[in-house]
Amino acid sequence: QVQLVESGGGSVQAGGSLRLSCAASGSSYSTDRMAWFRQAPGKEREGVAAIGYYGTTAYANSVKGRFTISKDNAKNTLYLQMNSLKPEDTAMYYCAAGSASLSLQPTKYNYWGQGTQVTVSS
Repeated sequence: QVQLVESGGGSVQAGGSLRLSCAASGSSYSTDRMAWFRQAPGKEREGVAAIGYYGTTAYANSVKGRFTISKDNAKNTLYLQMNSLKPEDTAMYYCAAGSASLSLQPTKYNYWGQGTQVTVSS
């Protein structure tokens, strides 16, 4: 089993930066496909960024060039560096893990954290 705990969320002004972290436990981080999703009230969960077994990454077009997903296997931690934040980035951000190939589809992931709130003001 996998347990995921997100941290690093908060409130920032537009143009600012945040770094989200996701601590994983219960299984080998290196064997998991990991991703960040976000969900705003009244909207469907949206794939933000994903990283595969070999380090290949995928990003939603809305965050490409601004967000960077990475991982530190020694610390069993996934990261999302968010730069040039926009008000439309405001959402609850969730860390996810699964055994499937690189994907931004939430149905491809088996384990989820509780989320960390990101709020971007104008």
